[in-house]
Amino acid sequence: MPREQPSLFEADPSAPRLGADGPVRFDLAQLDAVEWLSQLASASVDLIVTDPPYESLEKHRAIGTTTRLKHSKASSNDWFQIFPNARLPELFREAHRVLKKDRHFYLFCDQETMFHAKPAAEAVGFKFWKPLVWDKQRIGMGYHYRSRYELVLFFEKGKRKLNDLGIADILSFPRIAKGYPTEKPAELASVLVQQSTTQGELVVDPFCGSGSTGVAALGLGRHFLGSDISPQALALSAERLTAAGGLHTEGLMSWASG
Repeated sequence: MPREQPSLFEADPSAPRLGADGPVRFDLAQLDAVEWLSQLASASVDLIVTDPPYESLEKHRAIGTTTRLKHSKASSNDWFQIFPNARLPELFREAHRVLKKDRHFYLFCDQETMFHAKPAAEAVGFKFWKPLVWDKQRIGMGYHYRSRYELVLFFEKGKRKLNDLGIADILSFPRIAKGYPTEKPAELASVLVQQSTTQGELVVDPFCGSGSTGVAALGLGRHFLGSDISPQALALSAERLTAAGGLHTEGLMSWASG
């Protein structure tokens, strides 16, 4: 019986290959989140963790309760195009389609966006478990009981047990000071990645921003795909992901799409 031909990975160590027995890889794209997800194959992703620039941010900026979207050394209006609530259903449809069965989806949002996101996600087939609370440890913006927390909506496609049932639903990590606008701590994303994946699986963030989710994924031995419409965000993400030990593999998205 003739010997099988060597795999692409055996023939070329730089060729795309996912799994726990090779280098952790990442790829990035400058595309609209929904358009980018539509290019991924169905049931090709193990976890989605993402933080859209939700619509209520515009309201906060309009009444002066946040400086996160103002032009400054640490942030720029050019980096933000609000993702309207009206587009949440199409985002969730694509997210549900690309996720494998028995997988999780985490969505960062505020309490106002939650009331739009929860029913829209349930309508496409996600099971909503609960909102997790990110305690930022320091008081933030607002007039009426100033904000110190943000929500992370926990959705499931099918049924997958968390890796550690002893983790509380309040996750306490300090906010990032003077970083990319609305930047999340990689340590926070690491909890979600650790809870919902195993080594060698694929983590995706269609609003990747500065790449915190990718840094968390690579640090835990997972592969990462990200997209953002901002070239500044993607440049920063690529720098951070490379520093985290990821191998930038162009075309990884196409390979993962089958």
